[in-house]
Amino acid sequence: MHRLVTLLVATVLVAPAAAQERPGEAAFRATYRELVETNTAHSNGSCTLAAERMAARLKAAGFPASDLHLFSVPEAPKDGGLVAVLPGSDPGAKAILLLAHLDVVEARAADGTRDPFRLIEDNGVFYARGASDDKAAAAIYVDTMARMKAEPRPRRTVKLALTCGEETTGVFNGAEYLSTHERPLIDAAFALNEGGGGRLTADGKPLLLALQVSEKTSQNYTLTVTNPGGHSSLPRPDNAINELAAALTRIAAYRFPVRIDATTRAFWTQTATIVPPAVGQAMKAIAANPDDAAAEAVLARDPLFNSTLRTTCVATLVDAGHAENALPQRATANINCRIFPGETIEGTRDRLAEVVADPAVTITAKPRRGPVSSPAPLDPAVIAPAQKLAAEMYPGVPLVPIMSTGASDSIYLAAAGIPSYGVPGIFYEGDGGGIHGLNEHIRVKSVLDGRDYLYRLVRLYAEAR
Repeated sequence: MHRLVTLLVATVLVAPAAAQERPGEAAFRATYRELVETNTAHSNGSCTLAAERMAARLKAAGFPASDLHLFSVPEAPKDGGLVAVLPGSDPGAKAILLLAHLDVVEARAADGTRDPFRLIEDNGVFYARGASDDKAAAAIYVDTMARMKAEPRPRRTVKLALTCGEETTGVFNGAEYLSTHERPLIDAAFALNEGGGGRLTADGKPLLLALQVSEKTSQNYTLTVTNPGGHSSLPRPDNAINELAAALTRIAAYRFPVRIDATTRAFWTQTATIVPPAVGQAMKAIAANPDDAAAEAVLARDPLFNSTLRTTCVATLVDAGHAENALPQRATANINCRIFPGETIEGTRDRLAEVVADPAVTITAKPRRGPVSSPAPLDPAVIAPAQKLAAEMYPGVPLVPIMSTGASDSIYLAAAGIPSYGVPGIFYEGDGGGIHGLNEHIRVKSVLDGRDYLYRLVRLYAEAR
């Protein structure tokens, strides 16, 4: 999952002051460590094992076997998951669903200075593959379910789905499977997933909390140029590589039109109060008028803001030619687009064709991962409790609705009629904390504070009428 990205802030690792251990912290740390140290990379790990271990912890916390649903399919035996159900006291109240993915991006120990599948705590920071994405949230949710099991039954049923397949395209995806094959099991009024969180300032203080309510659609297109080729000593004007290069240059120079919807308008308006004045003025202006070229020019300088303004398309792979002494017979490139909500895959392909303006270049949409994303409503029943708790725990820190420029498994829940929100609570480094890269890390304080926030938030939702 593409995690939180910078809001024009750079962060440094600051060791938190010593603090007393929080209630249940030792048990939570044990759950977190076991989950992180269970390798769940697609090539050589097992989500099924991680799900079984989390089920064992919940069973030890008092969950009967009838409320623990381990699942997998024969063709992907190591990509299994878990659905845990904590029944509520009001059978007429719709459940809430907690979703987290168990799988992680591939990691090779030889590439880094630390074993990626050993949780290391150093100077107030956790290091390990998945320490942030997404095992911090997964462990917090398991811990939350265990804590709530020991308390008076909540009004609403609370469900937890731990799934696999989020990080790798073309493999068994647990969230998709549950949405299409086990829809009643995960039925809920809404779901809480990754994609939100919080941002830190350069000195490690909370800057804002983010509630993700929408995300872009990720779509790949293949550009292809074919040619009879020939001997390289006899160049010809219709060279496949040259034609493809020209097409890529046009796409690189093109900016899709600015788009504003309810989510990004709220983002621009509320974020304007916590950024430098010139940037804030541009945010307010673009929220009022998407055609404000001067404001657009200011915001487009930042990659995150530029991506929030519009659909973006970028070349990610190129393959051309077949011999050093032959004219190329074929040249292809992959264009990865992140499509603004409300725009279509076909419409984006047509716009790329207009930009390229060369009939020799064919543009085809590749099979995509899951359904097209659809925004969740800006529902006060979801937003107000998150804001109330944020004001109590982080006075003066705004809670801002955001559109993720990445992708998550929320698309499967939305397609099944379950609105899904990227939950706030866990604060992340400005650089993302090395997610998907070497030495992935997250502050210990961020994890423990996030545990407190998310536990209390789930309880608020579970008792709401």
